[in-house]
Amino acid sequence: MSKLEVINCAMELRQQVSRWRGNGDRVGVVPTMGALHAGHLCLVSAAKTECQRVIATIFVNPTQFGPTEDLGKYPRTLAEDLRLLAAEGVDAVFVPSDLEMYPPGFSTFVEPPDVAHQWEGAFRPTHFRGVATVVLKLINMAQADVAFFGQKDFQQVAVVKHLVADLNVPCEIAVVPTVRDADGLALSSRNRFLSPEERKKALAIPRALHDAELAIRSGQRHGYKVMNDLNQHLIQGGVDHVEYAVAANPDDLTVMVEIRFPVVLLVAVRVGATRLIDNILIEAT
Repeated sequence: MSKLEVINCAMELRQQVSRWRGNGDRVGVVPTMGALHAGHLCLVSAAKTECQRVIATIFVNPTQFGPTEDLGKYPRTLAEDLRLLAAEGVDAVFVPSDLEMYPPGFSTFVEPPDVAHQWEGAFRPTHFRGVATVVLKLINMAQADVAFFGQKDFQQVAVVKHLVADLNVPCEIAVVPTVRDADGLALSSRNRFLSPEERKKALAIPRALHDAELAIRSGQRHGYKVMNDLNQHLIQGGVDHVEYAVAANPDDLTVMVEIRFPVVLLVAVRVGATRLIDNILIEAT
């Protein structure tokens, strides 16, 4: 297990990265909110493959939670997170305080791109403003060459890609495939809130996505038929509420009325009190 450097100050982080880059090292950053699982560790592994130095960040960002959302309930497991990151050979972890990220008088926020406005943006109206702001801050603080994100948060990745392109941010965005448990459920820090019975219900999500992919690969090209069937399979499978279940263009996330490749299927559901999202990107074979 390597010795992990824990940094709490943005200036200290920037100085360390400057030293690494001065030695010619390529630097990767893995932004997280902690409560780490195997999906996060796959991001770290990808970063270690591409970069000589890897930073992880752990910050539960208050600005991306709405007033009725689960900020206070969000799991915080810092000691275990640091142990896992050290075991993976991460060079440094940035763990800022709320005051470090949002000092007194902070009032500047990033207006997210158009791709943020539907789906997650419709159900969580202030979410992507908080995401865009904190991601830009973390990228600026880390000064990394590459930032690594998971495909599970497909719309978030789209927002970040547009953000760095629109604002000329000199950081590459790398996307790592979704990691799933053996039963097919996408790994999420919120899965721990599911009771055993609720977890069984949540398995309707990967099953419904798989069935929709099979239909598309078998020739179904009517987008609204795909979306209606996806919605019905989720409900019949036992989820308590479907917020959205759509077939969309992967670039701008607009509804795909006539299916063509590539297409992304995006879902958000509630199982008990837990909100879960998932997606599958379907490309031509």
